[in-house]
Amino acid sequence: MRFRSLAPAILISGAAFLVACQRSAPSTAPAMASGSSNNAAPVMPNGVTPQLVALGDSLFSGGSCQRCHGNGGVGGENGPSLKTGSWLHADGSFDALVRVITAGVPREALKDSTRRPMRGRGGPMNLTDEHVRAVSAYVWSISRDKK
Repeated sequence: MRFRSLAPAILISGAAFLVACQRSAPSTAPAMASGSSNNAAPVMPNGVTPQLVALGDSLFSGGSCQRCHGNGGVGGENGPSLKTGSWLHADGSFDALVRVITAGVPREALKDSTRRPMRGRGGPMNLTDEHVRAVSAYVWSISRDKK
């Protein structure tokens, strides 16, 4: 009977411990899906779906993106790798990628003066807003794919 009276105290102590752990310094790791392991894919940004990523892959691979950034975004003669997570003109967030792909990167902003500027909206592709979001979703996803 004595142990039954300890049960509420044990539960309250455990809950307090969990709350204290959650208030520790925030992690810099990408958010993971609940109940997932370290090998799980990061949670996609709001509004990004696997279908949007697939459309972005198709646009990236079939358009001017691949010519500069290489097959699968591994980097090319005129564009850096998009898989490393090391960003030159954005912070790697989905919204920042949308802004860069929409506006492009003018010559004066290039870190490497031997490269050509990136034209906004894929240059001759003239991507729609939805297509910009799709390519951004694809680039966001490959930058987090550590395979």
